[in-house]
Amino acid sequence: MKNWLNNLKRRTPLGWLQLSRHKGRFLVALSGIAFADLMMFLQLGFQESLYESNTRIRAALSADLILVSPEAETTQKLSTFTRRRLFQAQDIPGVASAHALYSNNINWNHPETNEEASLQVIGFDPEFPAFNLPEMNAQLYRVKVPDVVLFDRGARGDYSQTIAQVENQQWVSTEAEGRTLSIRGLFSLGASFGTDGLLITSSQNFLQLFPRRDPGSVSIGLLHVEPGYDPEQVAQALQAHLPNDVEAMTLEDFVQDELQQIQTESPIGFIFTIGAAMAFVVGVVIVYQVLSTDVNAHLKEYATFKAMGYRQSYLLTIVFEESLIMAFLGFIPGLLLPMGVYHIAATATALPIYMTVNRAVTVLIMTLLMCLFSGAVATNKLRSADPADMF
Repeated sequence: MKNWLNNLKRRTPLGWLQLSRHKGRFLVALSGIAFADLMMFLQLGFQESLYESNTRIRAALSADLILVSPEAETTQKLSTFTRRRLFQAQDIPGVASAHALYSNNINWNHPETNEEASLQVIGFDPEFPAFNLPEMNAQLYRVKVPDVVLFDRGARGDYSQTIAQVENQQWVSTEAEGRTLSIRGLFSLGASFGTDGLLITSSQNFLQLFPRRDPGSVSIGLLHVEPGYDPEQVAQALQAHLPNDVEAMTLEDFVQDELQQIQTESPIGFIFTIGAAMAFVVGVVIVYQVLSTDVNAHLKEYATFKAMGYRQSYLLTIVFEESLIMAFLGFIPGLLLPMGVYHIAATATALPIYMTVNRAVTVLIMTLLMCLFSGAVATNKLRSADPADMF
């Protein structure tokens, strides 16, 4: 190991010297790599934002087990089932309680602009909090009053004035479904690709907003398991006991179910994956063009090295050295630029778009593979470089 390090120190950095000699070509290559990295970061960041934003409502639920209709797709497209299933579920050993959650989309007048906006309304019994959100749960007593709702401060759109007024205990009123709603509390959850935000209210208020909704048709059943019972086993017992018009699953499986729906059924997730793959291909082409041009420009020098007795492997290391240099130097602006774009996109869309260590490592690995693959292809001409043909 020591000898290898000493040889490395004595080695002339031909790769760096060749790249730095043609500064214009070098900068173009770095710009191309940075652009490819930027596109990969954006596609992967938007994809992860899609997954996180569309599953965080389910992830925030306060329950051990979930009852849901088999026809339900995403949290914004929930089918209903009869409330009798909640009473039947309590006959199963291990089920401590079962409560109903109602969900629907609503068009309301924006409190500040009076323009129509779409939000998701969720109603439940305030005596039994449906979410693990302390800020929300501390204000649930307010939704016991008719036509009172709690508003998601992370909703998409400009609600700054509304939020400021509610924070100062100045209640804000607006119209929705022919009723006057009073916003008397705030919580933070955030928008998603499927909804601009949430309104939380009581079951009674929910049913008043949607008078045609059958009170016996619920969207989700929230079940709590008694201590000492395995939720997985209780879920299996529920599935065997209840009719086929309802599914029982753990909260973790409920979250994964939506994630799987997005990954397999939604075209958006696939489009982001294709976008990242295309960015990778663009990067391969750019790096290949640069390295191929460099190899052609120095083909006589490489042939001279062969004539001097240098092995093919030595020539390949020069090209791979150039590949690694471009990968790391191109990755630096390719990492910094997306951070600014993430911030702008998150502010404009109210979606959870931010840089993560795992994503940075993933794109770095993809960048290295992109450059090394391009270098491997670009070295094909070196294998056939014959000194006799060069001079």
